[in-house]
Amino acid sequence: MEEGAVTQVHTPPSVRRIVRHRVTAVTLLIFTAGLLMGVTASAGAAPAPTVSQVQAKLTKLESQFEKLVQQYDQVQQELAGTNQRLGLVTKQLAAYSGRFNSMREQVARIAITAYEDGNINSSLALLTSGKPQQILDQSSILLELSASDNAQINQFLSAAKQLEDTQQLVRRTKAGILELKSGLAKRKNTLAKLVSQEQALLAQLTPAQQTAAAPGGAPVTGGVKYTGPTTSQADKAVAFAYAQIGCPYVYGGTGPCADGFDCSGLTMQAWAAAGVSIPRTSYEQWDQLPHVATADMQPGDIMVFNGAGHVGIYVGHGKLIDAPVPGASVELVSFSGWYQSTFDGAVRP
Repeated sequence: MEEGAVTQVHTPPSVRRIVRHRVTAVTLLIFTAGLLMGVTASAGAAPAPTVSQVQAKLTKLESQFEKLVQQYDQVQQELAGTNQRLGLVTKQLAAYSGRFNSMREQVARIAITAYEDGNINSSLALLTSGKPQQILDQSSILLELSASDNAQINQFLSAAKQLEDTQQLVRRTKAGILELKSGLAKRKNTLAKLVSQEQALLAQLTPAQQTAAAPGGAPVTGGVKYTGPTTSQADKAVAFAYAQIGCPYVYGGTGPCADGFDCSGLTMQAWAAAGVSIPRTSYEQWDQLPHVATADMQPGDIMVFNGAGHVGIYVGHGKLIDAPVPGASVELVSFSGWYQSTFDGAVRP
């Protein structure tokens, strides 16, 4: 396991689907009544929450969850970029170290000659340190070695400066990686707490009630194949999305299937499979891609929900493919219920 990694939180699929559906009035009444069971009717007992209070709580939790997931995606994206920069800087560091050490040997020969002539002796101890910053701090000693070799000594000092700057950049980059990993861990812990709160609210619902209140009706999570065209880029994006049905939801997931997807990771990879690069997070997709009218939606368009906190890919006939929630799988669902009530609009890559 990578250093700083955090164990995934798995939640039963139906639990989070209930939350996103905002729970039907009938289910909420059953739930509220269940909360009253076992509670005495004494004057000091806390009153049972009303339907509107439960709805407000669930809505607030869902909004926080979606926002944190997208923040998690953004930080993970920054971490990937920082790791890539570290790899490049580390290669530069190896090259600059080789150049510095080679030139140090050349300057050492100059210092030995100067020592034998009785001109200077402190430069030998300085050169054996091999520390570029120490050499830069005492560069005047080296410049006294030989007037005829000043050009070569200046090149050596330039190499020392280049090496020291790169060493500092590597240290800063590594510190940035540790900070980003810490941020990911904190966000994941917060996400786990939100899921626990949602589970506590919905613990008394039966499996049948949970399934009945799924956001887009009964979802399809397997056994379906794409049989449509694959000529256009949008067709290829849809075909890719169909092929991921049944893959697990994972925070920050961008595939392949074994590694899982989150909502914006799925839409991004669907269009990547069609040869089109789009932004990583749902907020960026909503902000940066062209918007299309609902009446003009076509298969492949990205549907945006819940204040741009969630996305799915439209596949036509009033359906979309979505990576919904922790513990669930990529699924084919109807554009109804929670999806319809929280729909912001659609964008087209």
